Amino acid sequence: MRILLVVYDNGSYISWFPQGLAYIAAVCKRAGHDVVIYNQDVYHYPDAHLTEYLAGNRFDVVGVSVIAGYYQYRKLLKISDAINAVPERPFYIIGGHGPSPEPAYFLKKTRADMVIIGEGENTILEVIEALHEKKGFQDIKGIAYIENNRLVMTGRRPLIKDIDSIPFPAYEMFPMDHYTLLRMPNIKGTERCIPVLSGRGCTFKCNFCYRMDTGFRPRSADSIIEEIKLLKKDYHVGYIAFSDELLMSSVKRTEELCRAFIKAKLNIRWDCNGRLNYARADLLKLMKEAGCVFINYGIEAVDDTVLKNMNKALTVKQIITGVENTLAAGISPGLNIIFGNIGDNRETLKKGVDFLLKYDDHSHLRTIRPVTPYPGSALYYHAIREGLLKDVEDFYENKHLNSDLLAVNFTDMTDEEFHRELLQANKTLMKHYYGSKLRKGIQDAENLYLNMDTSFRGFRDV
Repeated sequence: MRILLVVYDNGSYISWFPQGLAYIAAVCKRAGHDVVIYNQDVYHYPDAHLTEYLAGNRFDVVGVSVIAGYYQYRKLLKISDAINAVPERPFYIIGGHGPSPEPAYFLKKTRADMVIIGEGENTILEVIEALHEKKGFQDIKGIAYIENNRLVMTGRRPLIKDIDSIPFPAYEMFPMDHYTLLRMPNIKGTERCIPVLSGRGCTFKCNFCYRMDTGFRPRSADSIIEEIKLLKKDYHVGYIAFSDELLMSSVKRTEELCRAFIKAKLNIRWDCNGRLNYARADLLKLMKEAGCVFINYGIEAVDDTVLKNMNKALTVKQIITGVENTLAAGISPGLNIIFGNIGDNRETLKKGVDFLLKYDDHSHLRTIRPVTPYPGSALYYHAIREGLLKDVEDFYENKHLNSDLLAVNFTDMTDEEFHRELLQANKTLMKHYYGSKLRKGIQDAENLYLNMDTSFRGFRDV
């Protein structure tokens, strides 16, 4: 079967490598199918180009995967219009975190033939086999489709237990010279970078998270090292952005990976997502030795009541200790704070701002965004129960218009008051960040002209 996988344009100059589609491409290729990647993200083709491409090239299946963002939703609708405009349209499949919790709505809006719900590597192969043999889909777990004007959902598919059994993403099918230009915190100008998954899932259940699968399934250290060696050899990658939800899923797991990296003499620099309740001084020292230069922490709030309300399984004391340990180890901490969860108010917002002003090391700009109750999250269903949100259509068409604007207001403030408070908070944070850049620039200039610093490379960022 001939398959086209569409990587949509998200408006970025340098795009994040589409790992999900690359895994799907890998399993389809291994199964003997002819797979083609349509890189709208890299070449910035207009949507009409996709219609022309499909009309001029024969495909049996076309697939698109999206997350649940406001931009991604609207982009999916435009991509769907382009696909549906093809006179002899291929079988159209959508997947990802966006459609999975509310497949009926996405089938209606996109006119796709099928939604793959959750993990797709095994599901897609069974769907393609059924298409090839002209069989029904009713026995395939993990899908939703319309049959005789009725929604059919076949039930959740069991998760893939052995993550190592999945082939590496099909890097060879993508324009890697583009994707390896990705910039991350503390990366060197000459380093090539690519994201890698060290595992799937998360053991925590924050109320704003829309991940549907439970538990954590790690890859083996040997498998991760093998993939990194391939990326170094074939694409000259020197910086790995571990993109899974939580590389620091436990102290034991993190120690195991770091010791394996050191033993293998990988000689790479990397970043990851971490948990502050695991951010012990000895562990962070080991992570630094293994090449870690940045840990992105989901702090979310600096108030114990709000943290409890969001089921964060974290305390302010753990946050402060963990961040101080991270800075002491010489690793930059990514300090992520959101505002507007249940129990948030002006005082909790101020705590967040004060925390960022105190601990931000200026490795990149940090602002505060409103919490968004994405479909599939506990907060989404809470909003519906409380009458703050009607349904998925209300969310996408009326409420979630931009990630930096309020979608659903869980506070006692009016929407106008909420936005004004967030404006003042972010003005303070931006002045602090850019003020530090100004001071650094002046310091560099003084060192250049007064101390004849011959290592100076210019005032502009390149």
